[in-house]
Amino acid sequence: MTETSGGSPERPQFGESFTAHMVTSVWTAHEGWSPLRLGPHAALCLSPAAVGLHYGQAVFEGLKAHRGADGTVGVFRPEDHAARMADSARRLSMPPVPGDMFLRAVDLLVAADQDALPSDPGLSLYLRPLLFASEANLALRPAREYTFVLIAFVTGGFFADGPEPVPVWVSSRYTRATPGGTGGVKFAGNYAPTYLAQEEALRAGCRQVVWLDSQERRWVEELGGMNLFFVRGSGSGAHVVTPPLGGTLLPGVTRDSLLRLAARLGYEPREERIAVDQWRDECAAGTITETFASGTAAVVTPVGTVRYGEEEWKVGTGGAGPVTLALRDALIDAQTGGSRSPEGWVRTVAPRR
Repeated sequence: MTETSGGSPERPQFGESFTAHMVTSVWTAHEGWSPLRLGPHAALCLSPAAVGLHYGQAVFEGLKAHRGADGTVGVFRPEDHAARMADSARRLSMPPVPGDMFLRAVDLLVAADQDALPSDPGLSLYLRPLLFASEANLALRPAREYTFVLIAFVTGGFFADGPEPVPVWVSSRYTRATPGGTGGVKFAGNYAPTYLAQEEALRAGCRQVVWLDSQERRWVEELGGMNLFFVRGSGSGAHVVTPPLGGTLLPGVTRDSLLRLAARLGYEPREERIAVDQWRDECAAGTITETFASGTAAVVTPVGTVRYGEEEWKVGTGGAGPVTLALRDALIDAQTGGSRSPEGWVRTVAPRR
């Protein structure tokens, strides 16, 4: 961690405080995967003709390790992230990283670098697995060599460590994904095309972009790179609603966790399409009482206000609602291995001796 001018420790920003090691492996068409190698975090030697640089054969994942109250470090649902990365690789005609290899890589890196993670419950170790085409050949075909890299960094929350509500901007000009495309996988090329809309949102005083479907420009899909949830009603009778998966939405591991935790807490989870004008009208009528985003980086982040063209509306009180906070607490408790963590969700990793 760095020091501020006043001498107090400054919390690490997302994606900046990298740990000391990385894990690598190379796949070739003739030899398959090389043994995993744990080494120092360092620059990669890459040809300027690497296929991944020119034609975009690159997929990645994002998952977290947390330090529990007993001091042990556990990785949250790594098997599910391994499966999703394999799905992403197949969509891009790339060799999937085998699940057991993915887990061994996670164990190697977390064992080596977990001392970088303080006991501060607001901090976590974010793991970034990357798979890209490293063959030096510009023929228009899938590459015959791929490199797998796993790195990590210490981070707080993507928006804030606490549940600070964010204002969001509905994009009517740009779309994120199309049916039959790559919106349902973590393809590196999904992200740069969103930057222009994100800049538009920032100019409008908002923190993130709400994406609508590409065909009707009507149905709410995602928030930035996060899944969206809507709460109807309040108390034990509340419904927790999220858009259904249909190939254009990323099947978030956090999304799945929250649907399952909602049921455990007594809320009714639903997958249902919600139109942007319906969102506005149900907020005005008090039917939709809360909205929040979810993701590995964002955890659970409430949405306070929505801007759509010349319109603006508040969600509920504009603050973090009780259902949002209850789900956030349940998720954090599950991630840190608390009493409510469903069996099998946390993979404990011992430090390297």
